[in-house]
Amino acid sequence: MGPVTAQLLDELGYDPDAPYEDAVPAHAVPELAEVDVPTGAIVRARDGARVVAVARLGSGRLVVVDDVCPHDGGRISDGFVDGERLVCARHGWELEAQGGRCVRARACKLRE
Repeated sequence: MGPVTAQLLDELGYDPDAPYEDAVPAHAVPELAEVDVPTGAIVRARDGARVVAVARLGSGRLVVVDDVCPHDGGRISDGFVDGERLVCARHGWELEAQGGRCVRARACKLRE
């Protein structure tokens, strides 16, 4: 186990290598309409059956994206906001929200 994985286990309380489906029971994830997101935060929510990450970027713009990193399926909602980008907690991919999905913006920040 690398230092980043150990940090995720310690700070977020889950194994980042666990299957995505085992994350949180659907009834424990709030509906999109119930979510209030402060600037610089990411919240996990549901849009019907779709699990999404809702983030308020540094500019105040609200974005809603699938809660899946395009790199390897990590949860975007476990990451953080860096200005106008979302950063995946799993491998540090910097992402931009485009059309309800995340696309890679530039190289990883975190290293094991």
